[in-house]
Amino acid sequence: MRSRFIIAAVLLSSVAAAQPRSNEAPDSQKDQPFDRHSLSGIWWGHAARGTRNSLSATAPPMTQWAQQRHDAAKPGLGPRGQPLGNDPMMICDPMGYPRILFWNNYPYEIIPLPDRMIMFFDWFYTYRTIWTDGRQLPADPDPRWYGYSVGKWDGDVFVVQSNGFDDRTWLDADGHPHSDEMHLEERYQRADHNTIELSMTLTDPMAYTKPWVSEKFTFKLADGKTEMREDVCVPSVEAKYKETIREPAGGATVLKK
Repeated sequence: MRSRFIIAAVLLSSVAAAQPRSNEAPDSQKDQPFDRHSLSGIWWGHAARGTRNSLSATAPPMTQWAQQRHDAAKPGLGPRGQPLGNDPMMICDPMGYPRILFWNNYPYEIIPLPDRMIMFFDWFYTYRTIWTDGRQLPADPDPRWYGYSVGKWDGDVFVVQSNGFDDRTWLDADGHPHSDEMHLEERYQRADHNTIELSMTLTDPMAYTKPWVSEKFTFKLADGKTEMREDVCVPSVEAKYKETIREPAGGATVLKK
């Protein structure tokens, strides 16, 4: 059923994400003891207000190459939104990273393993791997939808470096582009039992004239009842949905299902 509601979910996610969730761990638990070197668990994301499902409220100045790609993007929401635009997710292309992080009306699970950390996303039912075995980033990686990532602890901060991103993905719902030369640094810090704070710095000289520094993104621990679902994007269902909403009043009919 998720695919039939994809437009509604997109339109509501930026509003709902700012609301307190009843399925988060209660504030009474935040002062419980916790391991500062553990990010394990199921979490709900909270973007800073005004960021509109992006790294920050405004992007750095774009290069001519990036501006042309941004102008060609036709989002399905926001100031430039138009029905049935060319958002890659509307044909079930992978969301890419960090964009998938911003659909924070869906939970994430962080799973530590001996040589890697897995970030599993309910939205699109996919995951990324962060290697923690001491390896370095590859100098010339094959492009990947979610990049190639390595991480290590620096004191109480888990620092992740990523490259090798496939440039077909958008960075956010507004269609901000990136090149395959993009590098992303993420810094995760466990603030209390219920909270992880994340800051990101995106560097891509081919697309932006200076690094793009994010607003603080916050993970809130889910309650013990939250489970990861199977929110799979099915191309055949998405295609049928787009056919349906082209009909007069078709969108309203579908959203009532």
